[in-house]
Amino acid sequence: MTRLHSAFDSPETKRRYVRRLFSTIADRYDIVTVVLSYGFDRRWKRLLVEEAMRIVDFLPHTPKVLDLACGTGDIALRLSDYGIKVVGLDITPRMVEIATQKTRQASDSIASAFVVGDMMELPYPDGSFDLVTVGYGFRNVPVLDDALREVYRVLRPGGSVLSLDFNRPTNTVVSAVYLGYLTTVGALLGAVLHGDPDTYRYIPASLRHYPGAAGVSTLMRELTFSGVHYTPLLGGLMAINCGRK
Repeated sequence: MTRLHSAFDSPETKRRYVRRLFSTIADRYDIVTVVLSYGFDRRWKRLLVEEAMRIVDFLPHTPKVLDLACGTGDIALRLSDYGIKVVGLDITPRMVEIATQKTRQASDSIASAFVVGDMMELPYPDGSFDLVTVGYGFRNVPVLDDALREVYRVLRPGGSVLSLDFNRPTNTVVSAVYLGYLTTVGALLGAVLHGDPDTYRYIPASLRHYPGAAGVSTLMRELTFSGVHYTPLLGGLMAINCGRK
């Protein structure tokens, strides 16, 4: 079994680790996300959804939206509150089960469909979607460049991608404090909830291997996305990346 210290040794070890990790935490994912973010997670997702609506409001047709790393369905369900039908995709079957249960309970929302799949090999033809949203997903893929290529492939010409994720602060002191907080609190939550301190220490570990919002923007430009920019949140500790095909 792959452990945290070797999770980043290769794309395949990271894939196996992430799949096992999110299967383990799925049933507590929502509450832990709120605890780690002091409740700001809800605001960040709301900002992403508001930006998504600004994009699709200009479309002359009913938008097709794909939510990658959909988790328990938060972003997809928020979009459905605006009457948008979303396809949510996640690599973890238990996450998809929870998201499906949520959408069945939200009787006043437009039903979204949730499927198990890998964003490294999306099961959709070229040019299928007007918008792709990603919540805490790009940081967890085995090869970020390949995931971005897949997003570009399934977007229609003029389609956009929005990605919300942790960011790497440029200030070294802020970065050290931030990673220290995530490591300490993550270890405590992991030990209490799962009997394994490494469970949520994965977050700061993954950040150390992640290029951050600026690095994601650079990769997007290299892959010929246009209109590339990012919006820092919480003083740059989080960010929303945006690009257009």
